[in-house]
Amino acid sequence: MLIVMEHNASAEQVRRVQETIETMGLQAAPIPGSERTAIGVLGNQGYVDDTAIRNLPGVRECIHVSKPYKLVSRDFHPGATIVEIGDVRIGDGMAPVVIAGPCSIESVDQMMAAARMAKKAGASMLRGGAFKPRTGPHSFQGLGEKGLKMLRQAGDQVGLPVITEVMRIEQLDAVCQYADVLQIGARNMQNFDLLKEVGRLDRPVLLKRGMSATVEEFLAAAEYIVAEGNERVVLCERGIRTFERATRNTLDLSVVPLIREMSHLPIIVDPSHATGLRSLVPVMSKAALVAGAHGVMVEVHPDPARALCDGAQSLDGPAFESLMSELRGLAAYLGHDL
Repeated sequence: MLIVMEHNASAEQVRRVQETIETMGLQAAPIPGSERTAIGVLGNQGYVDDTAIRNLPGVRECIHVSKPYKLVSRDFHPGATIVEIGDVRIGDGMAPVVIAGPCSIESVDQMMAAARMAKKAGASMLRGGAFKPRTGPHSFQGLGEKGLKMLRQAGDQVGLPVITEVMRIEQLDAVCQYADVLQIGARNMQNFDLLKEVGRLDRPVLLKRGMSATVEEFLAAAEYIVAEGNERVVLCERGIRTFERATRNTLDLSVVPLIREMSHLPIIVDPSHATGLRSLVPVMSKAALVAGAHGVMVEVHPDPARALCDGAQSLDGPAFESLMSELRGLAAYLGHDL
């Protein structure tokens, strides 16, 4: 349930509503706004009787919200969230961000070359995988903490914030030591213990949609993070598994405007993992921006043919520079500055 206060409600009236909610055995989550304060009611397993609340001084209305996600919904938070990562701002009204880098960190030379390519072309952030969840156990699994150090070194060298995936709670200390943003991959979208832990950290989180996750499940996963106090969450559509095998996954671009209607959290698109084909990455990156995405995440490698992971979907330097040039023109047409 969402309790909307009058625009002139006093702090004492807000406090009294919170106390009443807590005496009902529920949690009160104040949501200050520019015009009025709202109070979210959490912890209920079903309908909440609002009799004890609706006639309290300062209460304008009680709105019953049946969604399993509340804190990430527009009902509880009508204004858009802007996630700040250093000088990078992701969200409504901001320039689209471009996150670029290799799927896997392979060596110092490879990571540095990718970082220079990303910086030269104008990327906003640098990505690289140190811990790699692979379908097959014999595939390259990443360099672990050694790779994290390479990523941090490369990011510092070119002046870009860095993002990398964390797979287990035990990896959090190491990843937080080197990364500016924590990525929760598609396979861990419903690793609820991990979601809770990153929710307790003061670190931005990029949450990827699970391969077979519905929109409701996707937003409910984000709710786990926000419910623990971390509101700096960026959603990422990376394609879902359908009957079609011509592409790696099926890129669900309709989810971008839909989530922008349903949630205040920013959303970006990963066309590399969605399509699995480098020839499709440029056009789907542009389509993502047209659909309203707040940015894209693109895999870039100095020598895709020799990449230890996902070379078929990675762009080389010239291809990435060409894409960035096209994105700048499109962003300008859409009223943004890339």
